[in-house]
Amino acid sequence: MSNLEVRKKDGSAFRFLLVDDSDFILKALRVTVKLLGGEVVGEASDGIQAVELYKKTRPDLVTCDIVMPNMGGVEVVQALQAIDPASNIVMASSLGHQDIVKKAIDAGAKYFIVKPFKPAEAAVKL
Repeated sequence: MSNLEVRKKDGSAFRFLLVDDSDFILKALRVTVKLLGGEVVGEASDGIQAVELYKKTRPDLVTCDIVMPNMGGVEVVQALQAIDPASNIVMASSLGHQDIVKKAIDAGAKYFIVKPFKPAEAAVKL
């Protein structure tokens, strides 16, 4: 067990859905989830895929990009909140999109991390 590893109250691993159109960011998120001792239950490269995967996997936490093809991050947050008001969504965004991040938080996202990030730094925030 690493210093960063976290578990649910029942001792099981947190289940993550990773949503980003960048393979580089998805890889960094996978490393972060591993550092946390979590399990990746799905990956999506656009918002439409994210919503469908959420319905199928019901993860504990979703990491979501802001700007993506087909459906942006704010719309993903709105859709997931409509499906499950208890959904936990963390936005991953560059500093240039702070106004959109605020909209996502207002729509129901719980937090955001700034890209690019180091996995250990993101793990502390996730």
